Amino acid sequence: MSENLQADVVILGGGLAGLCLALQLRQRFADLAIVVLERNAHPLPIAAHKVGESKVEIGAHYLADTLGLRQHLDAAHIRKFGFRFFWSEGREDLEGVTELGVSTVMPTPTWQIDRGILENHLGELARERGIDFRDESTVRGVDFGVGDAAHVVRATVHGEAMTCSARWVIDASGRAGVIKRKLGLAEDNGHDCNAVWFRIDAMLAVDDWSVDQGWADRCEPRHERWRSTNHLCGPGYWVWLIPLGSGAHSVGIVCDAKMHPLETMNNFERALEWLRQHQPLVARACEEKREKLMDFRYLRGYSHGCKQVFSGDRWALTGEAGVFLDPFYSPGSDFIAISNTYICELIELDRAGKPLGPYARIFEQLYFSFYNNTLSLYRDNYALFGDAEVLSIKVIWDYAYYWGVLCPLVFQNRLADIALLGEMQDDLIEAARLNLDMQAFFRRWAQARTPDNNAVMLDQQELAWFVGMNAHLRDALSDAEVRARLRGNIALLRNLAATTVARARAACPGLAGEDLPSTPDASTPLFAAVA
Repeated sequence: MSENLQADVVILGGGLAGLCLALQLRQRFADLAIVVLERNAHPLPIAAHKVGESKVEIGAHYLADTLGLRQHLDAAHIRKFGFRFFWSEGREDLEGVTELGVSTVMPTPTWQIDRGILENHLGELARERGIDFRDESTVRGVDFGVGDAAHVVRATVHGEAMTCSARWVIDASGRAGVIKRKLGLAEDNGHDCNAVWFRIDAMLAVDDWSVDQGWADRCEPRHERWRSTNHLCGPGYWVWLIPLGSGAHSVGIVCDAKMHPLETMNNFERALEWLRQHQPLVARACEEKREKLMDFRYLRGYSHGCKQVFSGDRWALTGEAGVFLDPFYSPGSDFIAISNTYICELIELDRAGKPLGPYARIFEQLYFSFYNNTLSLYRDNYALFGDAEVLSIKVIWDYAYYWGVLCPLVFQNRLADIALLGEMQDDLIEAARLNLDMQAFFRRWAQARTPDNNAVMLDQQELAWFVGMNAHLRDALSDAEVRARLRGNIALLRNLAATTVARARAACPGLAGEDLPSTPDASTPLFAAVA
């Protein structure tokens, strides 16, 4: 027997991207017939194999506020204690190395997410809200309708053949990339890095790795650094430690493919041996809990682009089915939020009878501009990850750029405000160029100096302007205030760039020829030099 369905939208993939899109569409269009086809059986196991457990401001805002999941996040997941970095290459004394982080929790909430718990909850919500969510579904093919004709998806659901005719087909199938493969849309983005990760069904309490009382007292609440996304850094790599609401801990190694070959860490024993050399504290903690190992995965060349993600012919790609950048700074859910929002806009335009082609091109140009600007934070930059001072200042710059430019567009619901974006085009182009210049500068700065690693905590709470940017992300702004906020943030970035270059040039004679982007003043201070 073969089942034949009709829908307005069929979503290929019911993971984070697909289920969030389905719920966002339901929230916006009560009458929309939505079918979601998910390969895995539900309920998923907790601490699922998927990565993407750390949520930063845009992704957290999307889940908590756009989709209304704040109560679930607070009840079932872990409020994050910010992002935290230790330059602990080969070291066993966390109190003796440079630490970058916050001493108290930042105002805008973010969370550590157990993907199994979250996606089970999303699946339940989808069914409660009348979405036809079908797990254990394998998509066999997509036949695109010509002109205004419906698209047809062929699938097997619980072993039975099924076809679904729909006006819209959205590919949220992750790296399976159903539409990407069909249309040959894959694209290399020049960022060659690999990752391995595993879950251990136990807490890895970083706070217990030092008995130094002064080190413990740097943070309030004390003994809760474990709630941070902890990054343990060295040349060409970083290791993540992420706690999960299920009680498990996620561990990952992310590295430049040229500096740390995947073959040195592509099973648990090799990963342990690699950690013994580079991050012995992590190795020891994992070895002590090895009987609680839950899974192990690796991914070669995880970063990828895509030639097209939105089409006026009523199809689109979201999540990893389209593009994926890098786990550093955890932007995956951010870009799910952005792409899903554009897809909702396109479907609304279609329902209103508007021509889709021009809007699809505009939204895609905007999406790719955000993607390419963010890609510049990573590409060719892993070599400097072992330099505590340069990477610390780069992290501050990268977050100021993120909070100052992209976050206001999302938090103020202006991603599709074509009038605003047109008016601000020159300002946004200036910010993008300044960011590219600064990424190149960080590379030159790291090459021109000898890294240091002193026993100091660089507390982001000491940077009042930085905390203020975070605190004001959720402000309710008028049209004029949005424009003024963006221009004020870009002016701050100019001054931050000038301050950074002046600082580096004063300490590093090899950079004496660097031109200042502008004249720095005292309004955007940085940490005292690490050295």
